[in-house]
Amino acid sequence: MIFEERQVEKNNFSSRVVFLFVLLGISFLAVLFQVFALQVSSYSSYQLAALNNKNYSIPIQPLRGEILDRKGDAIVRNELTFDLITQPDLIKNPKLFLERIKPVVYLSPQEETDYLQKFQEKAFVNKELVLKKNLTAEEIARFNVRSFIFKNAFIGKRYRRVSDYPKIFSHVVGYSSRSDQQFDFSINIPRSHWVDAELTYANGLIQGKTGLEETYNQHLIGKHGERVYEINAKGRLVQSLEYYPPERGLDLNTHLDIDAQASAALSLGNRKGAVVAIELKSGGINVLYSSPSYSINKLSNGMSEEEFQNLITDPDKPFFNRAAQGRYPPASTIKPAIGMFGLTNKLIEWDDEIDDPGFFTLPENGRIYRGWKKGGHKNVNLKKALLVSSNTYFFKLAYKSDMKDLASYLSSFGFGQKVCGDCYDEDAVFLPTPDWKFKNLNSSWFTGDTVNIGVGQGYLVSTPMQLAHYIAIIANKGEILPLSIVQADQTLSRIDNSNNIKLPKADWAKMHDALTGVIESDYGTARSIRDLKNFKVAGKSGTAELVSLDSKEAYLEVRDTELLRDHSIIIAFGPMPNPQYAVSVVIENGESGGAVAGPVAIEVLKSLLNEQ
Repeated sequence: MIFEERQVEKNNFSSRVVFLFVLLGISFLAVLFQVFALQVSSYSSYQLAALNNKNYSIPIQPLRGEILDRKGDAIVRNELTFDLITQPDLIKNPKLFLERIKPVVYLSPQEETDYLQKFQEKAFVNKELVLKKNLTAEEIARFNVRSFIFKNAFIGKRYRRVSDYPKIFSHVVGYSSRSDQQFDFSINIPRSHWVDAELTYANGLIQGKTGLEETYNQHLIGKHGERVYEINAKGRLVQSLEYYPPERGLDLNTHLDIDAQASAALSLGNRKGAVVAIELKSGGINVLYSSPSYSINKLSNGMSEEEFQNLITDPDKPFFNRAAQGRYPPASTIKPAIGMFGLTNKLIEWDDEIDDPGFFTLPENGRIYRGWKKGGHKNVNLKKALLVSSNTYFFKLAYKSDMKDLASYLSSFGFGQKVCGDCYDEDAVFLPTPDWKFKNLNSSWFTGDTVNIGVGQGYLVSTPMQLAHYIAIIANKGEILPLSIVQADQTLSRIDNSNNIKLPKADWAKMHDALTGVIESDYGTARSIRDLKNFKVAGKSGTAELVSLDSKEAYLEVRDTELLRDHSIIIAFGPMPNPQYAVSVVIENGESGGAVAGPVAIEVLKSLLNEQ
């Protein structure tokens, strides 16, 4: 019995010894495997991780491309400027340093505060810190003769995004400004490193915010470079290891014309309104001007909070792009389209005459729609109706029209839709139809609504951009060209519409003749501008009513309030008989279309044709 117990103990001991040796063997093999993995199989991965801990990559900001007009002159360019840059890790007492340098370079209280707030952070990691941006020539000279005193500071080159025409192109070109969310994912640099980017522009990493600067940001911005630094265990920069230069952005070639844009701004003056001009051959937009405007230089390179708030709260709304977003009744400028609709649908012929007593009575309820001339224009056909702008003629024509068909026809001219492929934030507006009115106003469509549409009033509104597009189609005898600001080889998008307006050649010839007569004949409503140029122009003027009144006497009572006065509108093209440009002008509360908006259109055409 004792022998058996000893044998069992012996066997248990042997089993434990074997288990222990196996366990030790497995542990030893695991250690060997881990050592092999660390030193051989995963060496490259750990070496890369070590290098990443040792190296620190930062992006290098590229120079943006310039924006050029159709002659190749710069609308927006990069202007060299100079900043005072310091090395905080070499400055022991920043407050003493500021006191010593202030007699050399003027520093505002805010600049001193900002510098001191960032000083310790930049000094700890051995990074540069800008003390003063955009030094004057006098400050540069004063610093250079004393630079031996300030060995821990130097003058570095930077750029500013500027325009020599900061206000006249503000709505079309837009502006670029600093962005804290600008990252180029095409280069393998962590987001956290972008705060240390090597800057090319004085106000930091910038991107387009509005206008062409925003629409074509990727075209203009270029490609960021990269600089790789060696850093120590504390995260301080030790030395530069590698450098990959940035690639400059591409220039943007536009159809815009600096001289014509300046002419539009000068002619419009301080009045609120918009001007759009189009080259008929290419569909290029030569002028896109909205008044009032703002300075893109200030928004791009530094504007005080007070100045910015003044712009935002300005009742004249300088940020509002009236050319692409302003909604205005087209008034009598719509009459050529209404006439063409009548011809196309066999509702009228050119020689059909009606009696114009100065008003139109709606048969259904006897409501009277008055013309602009007391007593009317007597017998009028389509040509005379366009020349003298007979409201009665177009009231009657609209009365015979189906609104759904008329709205569809107007849409073929671009009304109720965007017409410019690369205009920033263009408003498509809308086209009024019976369905639209019921859906939006919960009301039925009345025949009187269609009658108002016949003279460009009522629910019909359009933008100056749409009006320019519309008259360009008429000038091109029905050919619809896609509109764009940027030249075709660079444009991002174009709105193509191959459904040209169909009308017999004879009708196009008569339409051009009638619209030429509006300005050039003794009976035309815009004849007051015919002697302002030495070439012939076709067009149609209009006066957009803001208040519906029954008489001129009633209007005289409300016109003392400027904001209730009618808008002045004209659409024109020339020189005739072979037109090259089309233009639309809207002047808010300007009253008479031909006399007020007309001279602006003529000056723009003269500038485009070099006829000054």
